[in-house]
Amino acid sequence: MNARWSTRELERQINSLLFERLAFSRDKEGVRELAERGHDVQRTTDLVKDPYVLEFAGFPQHSRLLEKDLESALIDKLQQFLLELGKGFAFMARQQRVTLDGTHFYIDLVFYNRLTRSFVLIDLKVGALTHQDIGQMQMYVNYYQREITDESENPPIGIILCSDKSDAVVRYTLPEDNKQIFASRYKLYLPTEAELAAEIQKERQYIEMEKRISGDEES
Repeated sequence: MNARWSTRELERQINSLLFERLAFSRDKEGVRELAERGHDVQRTTDLVKDPYVLEFAGFPQHSRLLEKDLESALIDKLQQFLLELGKGFAFMARQQRVTLDGTHFYIDLVFYNRLTRSFVLIDLKVGALTHQDIGQMQMYVNYYQREITDESENPPIGIILCSDKSDAVVRYTLPEDNKQIFASRYKLYLPTEAELAAEIQKERQYIEMEKRISGDEES
């Protein structure tokens, strides 16, 4: 990788199978390029990992969290969180207020990615993802696109970080051509080798299922 990581950080990323997680977020042709050139961000999907490993936040493996506790821990460890997010991220805001017809809404974290030239909005959920969570992020993304994003910038990206999710809920809540909103799981401790292998197998099955669905729609 060409992210200028320290030896300690590089070891952490290797142990969390960063390469494998990135590889499964790209198309097959991109895997060879990933091996030769490192993580090259060309599309919005290249920014997103699943899962994110947040063990640097220091929470016990089975701790009971509040969303504000997770948010505070990530801000306290902002440098490590930026490394986990990936390349090109800059911190912009915390609890960004959006007021619509007198009602206040708050976006947990706002970043800007200089590689994609787009705002990245992050919402934290300590429980399972719901379609209401996705709808809320859609509202945030729409607001940023219409009110904040400049004409020279690309559309904003929304990432919902949750402890658990249903891929079916995500797939049927978002439009088929979605390129702006993503739901990713987070883990509060570095997974074991067996858990990582299971995650990779799950991602492989999900990608194969998506390809079958796309093939059926095209035919």
